[in-house]
Amino acid sequence: MSDDPKDSPSAAPEPAASSPAPRKPALTAAQRMSRERQQQARRRVLHTILLSGGVMGAALSGWLPLAYAQRQRLRPPGALDEKDFLASCIKCGQCVQVCPVNAIKLADLVDGFGVGAPYIAARDQACDFSCDAVQCILACPTGALTYHKPDFLKPRSGAGLAAKPVLKAKQKDPEPTLNLTERIGVARLTRPESCLALQGKGFKGQARGADFKGRMRYMEVDRWKPIPVADHPYDVPECDLCVRECPVAQAISIETVTLADGRQRRQPVVHEPCVGCGVCEMVCPVEQAAIEVVPREVWRA
Repeated sequence: MSDDPKDSPSAAPEPAASSPAPRKPALTAAQRMSRERQQQARRRVLHTILLSGGVMGAALSGWLPLAYAQRQRLRPPGALDEKDFLASCIKCGQCVQVCPVNAIKLADLVDGFGVGAPYIAARDQACDFSCDAVQCILACPTGALTYHKPDFLKPRSGAGLAAKPVLKAKQKDPEPTLNLTERIGVARLTRPESCLALQGKGFKGQARGADFKGRMRYMEVDRWKPIPVADHPYDVPECDLCVRECPVAQAISIETVTLADGRQRRQPVVHEPCVGCGVCEMVCPVEQAAIEVVPREVWRA
C-alpha cells in the first residue's frame, strides 16, 4: 500500500478550482416596480405609526393639564378667586422673591393650566407672615395678589373676613392688623383620630423631625429672623402646637369637647379669623397631619 495520501480511498477530494459566483438574473421592469411598491408600502405604514403616536401624544399633553387643573392649590395671601387669579398672574415670580421663608413656589407642568402660577404647599412651608406686611401682595405687579379687589370682583360668600386679622407678632405695635380682607383657605381637623390633643397626649421633640427644612418666626427667638422649625423643639404636656404657633390672634383654640362615649377630651377648634395660612398644618407633629388647610375654603358658621 502506498504511503501517498492521494492514494488513500478516504482522502478528501481536492476542492474544485474556484469559479465565479453565478450572476443574479437582472430584474425585470415589473419586478422592480413591485419591489418599489413594497418599499413605499412599508414607508407608509411606518409614517402612519409615527403620525398616530404624535397625535396621541399631543392629545395626551392637552388632556393632562385638564386633569391636573382639578388639583386645588393654596394661593398666596390676597389672591383673587382662582379663575381671575390665573387670568391675571403673569408668572413673574416677584412674590416668590420677597417671601422671607420661601413659602411661595411656582407650579410646574403637573399643574396643568396653572403652570408657573405661585402656590403654597403648607405642609412643606407655610406662610407665617414673617414679613408683617404681606410683601408678596406689594410685589405683585398685576393685582393678581391684592389688598382690595376691584368693586366689580365681589368676594365669594364666606371668603371675606369679618375684620382685618390681628397678627400676634404685631399685637404690641400701633397697627397690629394684617391688611387682608379675604382668606385663602380654612384650617380643618381632617384627621381627628390622629390628633394628639384628642388622645390626651402631649408632645416632646422636634415637631417634624430633624430633617424638616421648614422655617418659622419665633417671637421669643427673633422677630425678624425665621429659624428652622427643627431648631425649636417642644415639650408640652398637652399637644397644642397648632394653637401655639398660629400667627393670627383668635383664629384657633384648644377647647374641651365631649366625645360620643361621654368622655371629655381637648381638641383644636378653628374660628372665623382663620385666614388659611397653613402654619397649623406645617407644625402638626403627626403623619399625616391631623389638621390641614383646605385651599379656597370659605368660612361656614
